[in-house]
Amino acid sequence: MARLEDPVAIGSTTVRNRLYRAPLLEVAANKPDAARILERELAPAAESGAGLVFQGASLVTAEGGRTAPGLSRFHDRAFVLGLAPAVAAVKQHGARLFVQLGHGALQSMEAWHAAYRAAHPGLATHAVSRPPWWFRAMLRARFLRIDNLRVFTTEELHALARAFGEAARHARDAGYDGIHLAGANGSIFQELWSPVFNERSDEFGGKTVEDRSAFLRLVVREIRRATRPDFPVTAKIPAETVAPWFVRGALTLRDGVAIARACREAGVDAVAPVTVGVTRDQSVARGRFPKRAWDDPRFAEGYARAFGSPRKARVVRLANRLAARLIPFEPVWNEAFFSAVKREVDGLVVLAEGGIRTRAEMDRLLRDGRADMVGMARPFYAEPHAAARLLNEPGAAALCESCNNCTVPQVAGLPGVCRTPEILARRGDLAKRGAYSARKDPVHHEIDE
Repeated sequence: MARLEDPVAIGSTTVRNRLYRAPLLEVAANKPDAARILERELAPAAESGAGLVFQGASLVTAEGGRTAPGLSRFHDRAFVLGLAPAVAAVKQHGARLFVQLGHGALQSMEAWHAAYRAAHPGLATHAVSRPPWWFRAMLRARFLRIDNLRVFTTEELHALARAFGEAARHARDAGYDGIHLAGANGSIFQELWSPVFNERSDEFGGKTVEDRSAFLRLVVREIRRATRPDFPVTAKIPAETVAPWFVRGALTLRDGVAIARACREAGVDAVAPVTVGVTRDQSVARGRFPKRAWDDPRFAEGYARAFGSPRKARVVRLANRLAARLIPFEPVWNEAFFSAVKREVDGLVVLAEGGIRTRAEMDRLLRDGRADMVGMARPFYAEPHAAARLLNEPGAAALCESCNNCTVPQVAGLPGVCRTPEILARRGDLAKRGAYSARKDPVHHEIDE
C-alpha cells in the first residue's frame, strides 16, 4: 500500500515521494533571463516538498512546432546549458526535474496565432497526413489559416526523432534528471497514434497502435543513444474520448491502454494517461468559463493579435463558453484511463493527473493501487508552494477552483498566474500562518485499511 510520502523509482532515478508538479507553461522562451524565470516558476514546488517537477513543453526544433507563446527551444545547446543554475536551484531542494519535449505538428501556432504567422511568413505547418475533413472545413471558413501546409516526409520524421535525442542530450548535460515526452494535447505523437490524423503508408503509419508507435520507438532509441541507456524517459499518452461526435476513428480507452503497452515495449519508464479531444480544446483544462480573463481590457489587444481581430476573438470567446459547458470539470477525470493502464500494463510507473485537488483523493488513488504517483498542474499557479500543505496538512485541499483565468491569457503570451482575488487572499492568509513551510519529516497520514 503506497503512501504519498513513499519514494518511488522511475527507471534509474529514485523520487523522494509520490507528489509531482505536472507540466505548465513557464513562458521563459529563449529569453536572456530564461534561467531566472524558470527558477522562479519551478523552484517553489521543489522547495515545498514535491518529489518530481516537470518543466513545461519545450521544443526540439529551431523553428515551427510551437503550440503556445513562450515555449523554450531545446535545440540550442548553449541556451540549454545556460539553464543549469535554474536546474540546480530546483534540485538543491531534493526534487527531481524532468523537462517535457515536444512538437505541435498540425496544432502549432502558425495555424492559429495570427500575429505569430505574420511574424514568420512562409513558415510551414507540418501534418502527419492530409488533415481530416473537419480541419479542412475550418481552414475554408478561415477559422484557421495555414499559408504553407506540408506533410512530414519519412526522412523528416527521422530527422525530428534525432532532434529529440539531441535536445535530451543538452538537457542531461544541463543537469536535468529525465525527459517527459509531450504525447497528448495535439502533439506529433498523438497525431501519429491517432487514425483521425495518421493515414500514412510508410513505416510511421499502419492499422494498429503498435504500427503507429514506430515514431515513439525511434524517439526513445535516439534519446537513449544521445544520453545513456538508462536515462529516464516518461510520456504523456492520449485517449481521444472527448472528441466531438462528428470525428470518426478517435483513439478509444482501449487504444490508450495499447499505447501504454507500446510505451513499455519501447522502454518508456512512466506514463501519464490523459483523456483528450483531437485539438487543443477545453478537455486540456476543464473548468469554468474564464469570464474574468476574457473581459479584462488589459488582455483585449493580445487576444485580437492572437486570433486576427477583435471579432474573431469574440468568436473564440463564445466557443470557449460553449466548450466549458460541454466539457465541465470532474474530480479526477482521467481515473478510468490511468487505472486501466495500472491494472493491465505491468512494468510502468503510472502517473495520475487531471482534476486531482485533495489529499484524500491522492491517498485513495495510491491506496487502491490505481496509480503510482499523483500530480497537479493549475493548482501550482494558485499556490506555488502547494506541496507543503498537501504533504503535511491532514485534510488538505488545493485552493484552485479551475476557473481557468490563469490559462486563457497565455494565448496572448502572458504568464500563467492565478488572477482570482479570493484565492490570492486565501493564499496570503495561509502564508501568514506558515502553511507553506516545508517540513523535513512530512506527516504520515493514517489511511483506513
